[in-house]
Amino acid sequence: MFETLFLAFSPVTIFTIFVGVAAGISIGAMPGLTSTMGIALLMPLTFAMEPQTGIMLLIGEFIGAIYGGSITAILINTPGTPSAAATVLDGYPFTQRGESGRALGIATVSSFGGGIISGIMLIFIAPILANIALRFSAPETFALALLGISIISSISGKSLLKGLLSGCVGLILSLVGVDNITGFTRFSFGSTFLMGGFAFIPVMVGLFAMSQCFLGIEELDLKNSIVQKIARTLPTKHDLKIIWKTVLRGGITGTFIGAVPGAGGDISAFISYDMERRFSKHPELFGTGLPEAIAAPEASNNGTTGGALIPLLTLGIPGDSNTAVMLGALMIHNLIPGPMLFVQQANIVNTLFIGFMVANVFMLILGLSGIPLFVKIVQIPRRILIPIIIVLCVLGSFAVNNNYLDVVVMLAAGIFGYALVKGGFPLSPIVLALILGPMAEGNLRRSLVMSQGDPMIFIERPIAAAFIVIAVISLFFPIIKQAIKVYRKK
Repeated sequence: MFETLFLAFSPVTIFTIFVGVAAGISIGAMPGLTSTMGIALLMPLTFAMEPQTGIMLLIGEFIGAIYGGSITAILINTPGTPSAAATVLDGYPFTQRGESGRALGIATVSSFGGGIISGIMLIFIAPILANIALRFSAPETFALALLGISIISSISGKSLLKGLLSGCVGLILSLVGVDNITGFTRFSFGSTFLMGGFAFIPVMVGLFAMSQCFLGIEELDLKNSIVQKIARTLPTKHDLKIIWKTVLRGGITGTFIGAVPGAGGDISAFISYDMERRFSKHPELFGTGLPEAIAAPEASNNGTTGGALIPLLTLGIPGDSNTAVMLGALMIHNLIPGPMLFVQQANIVNTLFIGFMVANVFMLILGLSGIPLFVKIVQIPRRILIPIIIVLCVLGSFAVNNNYLDVVVMLAAGIFGYALVKGGFPLSPIVLALILGPMAEGNLRRSLVMSQGDPMIFIERPIAAAFIVIAVISLFFPIIKQAIKVYRKK
């Protein structure tokens, strides 16, 4: 025990965690750069470090980047990472009414809460959750993706039809590229670039960021008339009273979904947002800027950080792309994930658990102390801010694959997003469908291969059947609710 504490709280380890979290927040706040990219960039630095120190640098970056995505999501309506796409829905309305400081405080505390909850579950019930996650095969994963897609009905805004149409656009875009079952190319029009499909980061950056730049160009002559309030960085007692249950639910949901291989912070954030909307006494106000609507996705996507480590450490199965890179780092340091890791390298594992908690504390400290600096971004004149955002959009899109065609995709998505905003169409359903479309399609077809074409496989497996029932209810609930209102009026 003493050796574990010495390793976890040594000055080198603490400093490394701090650097990792700070780097992660910076990377996460830059549109187009992902936490996975940050881990890949930092991994070579770990080669000369002690195993526990090097892995903690990567874990710190992971935690910091997932939180950092909320900063630009709230301030400039642009999710820094895909997992922050749900935060945009209610985060940016806070900024529009001059309360960006309050929104960032809620996001920071909620992210910390979700991370701590996932850390506790990682420490105490990792083997149990890992065994549950192992029961997820193609049918269950398809049902989970379907549940995520069904949330389109909750994020469609005033018009469910327009939201569904936006979702259909996202699903169509997700079909472009090589079929991952048959290997045939679809909708590529002879272009080798489109054989890989549309990378969702350039599309997301274009839809959210570039479209806002085009809208902002229309108002270049207007001054930033909304003064942002940053009288305090900590949420008020009233806000904490509202969000504490939300954070608890989001953290647990994020940990569970994060433990499912192939799922991640983006799907858990949308599911938690939808779940909180269902629990709310005023669901019609979601999308206008509510504390719990920020807390839900932020607690959930940070909850996936601990959840994704569960199958990695206990079974050697990465929960998402971030832990896939970490798996390589563990192997390089001769740490073989699996049950024997907890027996043969117990001190290092316990050090990682403690370091995970410390990283979340650093994330809270850096996040709250940086709010006054973050908010100044919104106060920059539009003539200066818009060109900076455009440059970041171009660099972020190019950095995904080092391909200028991704920049073209981003610009096209920006023009398309601008037209959709003008037409009153929501943008989030496109991104949600684009992310989850391949996951749903691939696992649907694998399931049918498993059952030799029998769709009853989704009914015979309890977990899959439960998810599908919830998805159908979630998708058609707004229609049923509206029909009941009409019937009562009659």
